[in-house]
Amino acid sequence: MQNLPSNQPVPQGFQQGQQIQVSNFSGKKRALLIGINYFKTKAELRGCINDVHNVKNFLMKHYGFRLENMVILTDDQKDPNFIPNRANMIKAMHWLVGGAQANDSFFFHFSGHGSQTEDLDGDEDDGFDETICPVDYERAGMIVDDEMNDIMVKPLPQGCRLTAIFDCCHSGTALDLPYVYNHEGKLKEYNPGKVALSSLVTVGKSYMMGDLIGAAMSLKNGIGKLANGKNVADKNKREKGSLADVVMFSGCKDDQTSADTQEQGIGATGAMSYALIKSLQSDPYGLTYLQLLNSIRQVLRGKYQQLPQLSSGRPMSMDSKFMM
Repeated sequence: MQNLPSNQPVPQGFQQGQQIQVSNFSGKKRALLIGINYFKTKAELRGCINDVHNVKNFLMKHYGFRLENMVILTDDQKDPNFIPNRANMIKAMHWLVGGAQANDSFFFHFSGHGSQTEDLDGDEDDGFDETICPVDYERAGMIVDDEMNDIMVKPLPQGCRLTAIFDCCHSGTALDLPYVYNHEGKLKEYNPGKVALSSLVTVGKSYMMGDLIGAAMSLKNGIGKLANGKNVADKNKREKGSLADVVMFSGCKDDQTSADTQEQGIGATGAMSYALIKSLQSDPYGLTYLQLLNSIRQVLRGKYQQLPQLSSGRPMSMDSKFMM
């Protein structure tokens, strides 16, 4: 059992200081692994399918996941049920968390393209929702962070664990988890200066393009976010949070891109997937969440501009051991 902090907003239906159940991983284990190379398109990638197979083997070797309890969607498969189109991805997300109970452990991994779209419900400081791109995204549409939170986070009960890895661009808050931690293990708080700067950049772009109406609207939206941003952040902690053990590692901040690269001895790979496995190989069971986050960043430091992020569905101790 753990106590929720008494000095910050907590997920809906629970009280500050309340004790909550924590997973002991004795229940069922499932994994959903999605890798999309977007073959023969202008957006083609090289390492995403390799990422899925590398992660699959690592899960089976070190964490007790079994192949029969995995769904693998890649765009090189012949069976249409396992092509990572939008419909199959949504169906697989529902499968992953279906019938979730305390002490279950679920794992989600996505390697492919991520993007952003205009935020329509006012839950984003920067005015954009984060998305992932199915292989048919140009026809069927992207999958938005709000939708993934609804499917994979909200149904989970206390004591259930979901570990999610997003190796894609603009992935910092891809599950809309409201508790984001920095490299010191401290909770990141609402930053009005950052919101103001983002709004001014948007206003400037609209003005330079001659879109005076767009510039005026962006300025109005920015002022609104400055006035209401703290309330939005607290609201997200109540409505987008979870009393389950939901933890996400993402390849970069919301405003950054993630690299598709080559690593010696590995071949084509996503930088985040590579750094995660490399960090855990040395000590799969002994690293804390803070140590793992900083190790991933250290692996990428100097070679890539992206800055991996860690977020959770509820307040957590960054000194607790990484487990799944």
